[in-house]
Amino acid sequence: MKNLFIKNFGCQMNLYDAGRITDLLAKSHGLTLVSTPEAADLIVFNTCHIREKAEEKLFSELGRMRKLVQQRAQGDDGDVVFAVGGCVGQAEGMEIFRRAPFVDVVFGPQNYHELPQMLDRLAQRQQKICATSTHATDKFDHLPATGQSGPIAMVTIQEGCNRYCSYCVVPHTRGPEWSRPVADVLDEIAVCLSQGAVEIQLLGQNVTTYKAMDSDGTIHDLALLIRRVALLEGVRRIRFITSHPADMNDDLVELFAELPELCPYMHLPIQSGSDAILRAMERGHTVADYRQWAEKLRRVHPEMALASDFIVAFPGETEQDFQATLALIEELRFDHAYSFLFSSRPGTKAASMVPAVPLAVGQQRLADLQDTLNRIQLENNRQQVGKREEILVEKQSRTGQGLLSGRTRGNRWVNIPGPREWIGRLLEVEIVEGFPNSLKGCVLPERVV
Repeated sequence: MKNLFIKNFGCQMNLYDAGRITDLLAKSHGLTLVSTPEAADLIVFNTCHIREKAEEKLFSELGRMRKLVQQRAQGDDGDVVFAVGGCVGQAEGMEIFRRAPFVDVVFGPQNYHELPQMLDRLAQRQQKICATSTHATDKFDHLPATGQSGPIAMVTIQEGCNRYCSYCVVPHTRGPEWSRPVADVLDEIAVCLSQGAVEIQLLGQNVTTYKAMDSDGTIHDLALLIRRVALLEGVRRIRFITSHPADMNDDLVELFAELPELCPYMHLPIQSGSDAILRAMERGHTVADYRQWAEKLRRVHPEMALASDFIVAFPGETEQDFQATLALIEELRFDHAYSFLFSSRPGTKAASMVPAVPLAVGQQRLADLQDTLNRIQLENNRQQVGKREEILVEKQSRTGQGLLSGRTRGNRWVNIPGPREWIGRLLEVEIVEGFPNSLKGCVLPERVV
């Protein structure tokens, strides 16, 4: 076994996990990451359970891979080992073996540190391994130093959730909340900085609940941890995601005014603009609570970019509830948002709630919601024209034409002309045009260093 292919689904936490799986298997089995499944000896699907019909999308992908697995079994290249991990692996467990018999390993997000042992057991002819514990809080103790390199480093500081919102599967797939020790987080960030990182992204399912102890016995919440990260030499930018409105505090808000390293961007999901729906969702906050936090964030930093999540057609949602959501969007004018049609998730309270909103009504509401969000995002982007912004150049633009792409401190994508050598650099640009999902900029020559 020499080569590893990982297909990643879903959130930034999954991207981080995929990177740690790569680091782990490179150390334990000398595996090299390849870009196509055809070249791999081990194929891993790292799945997400949040999106609509996640299970069916996985099994559809597996169906397409069946032929490849069969061809390898009949050829001279040796069998391919197939593993399904992540949140769908956690939720579906043994059912994956029944529906896709060629899968060899199923593991949950708290068990991927056991992959080397699983592979060794397979090599000893043990059939079908399923590892889906949700309480493996020592996972990081078994992982090697991060292999991340480049200007942006994602670092998981918290996993799981105790809130049990009525629609959400995260507590069932990621388990209860737990936070990594302060020293472990700072050590990993130090490694990332030594390998070229200038922006640190702190990740958690509910990152605002972070609480852990340092070596002196001092309890750190998220605000204090961010202060510690900002003191590390080489840190130019800090972001954190994802937050919950019910776990916000004033110390965290004030950091945006105090720390120049903390980017003025907050992803703060609300899900609905109706208090009745928020109660049914068991969110633990009201619209007024959310509005208060949005106002505080924008008060401490006038350039604050606010992002959110919305679910439409939640069971019992009336037209009045939906209009309240549209009104809140018009009022707060989100810079970015993710929006979804309610999808019943097995094991959640909402799965049995009534009355269901008719599909056609839900689809129309989603279209109306997205039209409103897109219009406001375009208007916000056009308001950036003429401003000077610092961007961190990340990659070549998907638009082609020799452009590069980087993000402002407010997390807006900017496309600029320039050489590949600028990737990884912080540049000051002037925004010259605003589009629905991005900006166009020109580099200020005196700011190229």
